[in-house]
Amino acid sequence: MSDRVRPAPAKYKTTNWRRYNQALKARGALMIWLDRDLQWSGLASGKRGRPSLFSDAAIQFCLTIKSLFGLALRQAMGMVESLLKLAGLSWPVPDYSTVCRRQKTLKVRIPYRPAAQGLHLLVDSTGLKMMGEGEWKCKKHGAEYRRQWRRLHIGIDAQTLEIRAIEVTPNSVGDAPVLPALLGQIDPNEALLSVSGDGAYDTKACHEAIALRQAQAIIPVRKNARKPWKENRPGASARNEILRATQRLGRSIWKRWSGYHRRSLVETKMRCVKLMGERIMARDFERQVAELQVRAAILNRFTQLGTPETVRVG
Repeated sequence: MSDRVRPAPAKYKTTNWRRYNQALKARGALMIWLDRDLQWSGLASGKRGRPSLFSDAAIQFCLTIKSLFGLALRQAMGMVESLLKLAGLSWPVPDYSTVCRRQKTLKVRIPYRPAAQGLHLLVDSTGLKMMGEGEWKCKKHGAEYRRQWRRLHIGIDAQTLEIRAIEVTPNSVGDAPVLPALLGQIDPNEALLSVSGDGAYDTKACHEAIALRQAQAIIPVRKNARKPWKENRPGASARNEILRATQRLGRSIWKRWSGYHRRSLVETKMRCVKLMGERIMARDFERQVAELQVRAAILNRFTQLGTPETVRVG
């Protein structure tokens, strides 16, 4: 047995407790979600037929209140009506059937701050239950075959911790096929410096998509990787460099040297998504996509209000 002793975990100190405490309180303030300059009424689209009575921003606001407080749709409409009265606004409130119908085609606006010094993108995925019994029943009596999941794929900015790309797929779709779609959501005019992901993204298609954006791939090679790839497509040579560095230095040293461990930030963000609900409430796929996009918009707003700043003390 080895006598090697694991080093003690590092200790950190939060240096902006006062500002961070105010930011946490602001998350529960009702009026930070309501903009009096919001375009509430729908605008003429130039197409045939009656124009929409409510704008996409109004529908997104209603769904934001629903997700933020974990309400059923009818309860959320009642809360929206109360908020508008408290704000002294005489705007009409959509009924629940209108919101439900519009959710299917809603183009959710996810606010974010562009990366000033270039974007370091961290990607990961997780599963969210959409149908099935609870964990207690599964533990006592076993799981039924009807349990179904959706897979949520996100990419976050390593600097601002805001969600910059989001995709929702059936559980049967893996991580690697979705990466090009995530990169496609990043503005082509924005400098993408690196993309960090786990070994599931170690595929030729992923490395090619990253290379076409002229970014660095920080992806560990699979544990059974032995031979380099043929360098006949973009990204192959960069991946071969990772393989040689891993074989020469070891996987642990390569991860520390490349900055791979900051990928844990996206795992923390996934935990934040699940804190807003382990289960997806919508039943059809298009509404599920909109529901998770609204959650992403809420989390970005939380992040913009303030995050803890820490320094290592030991």
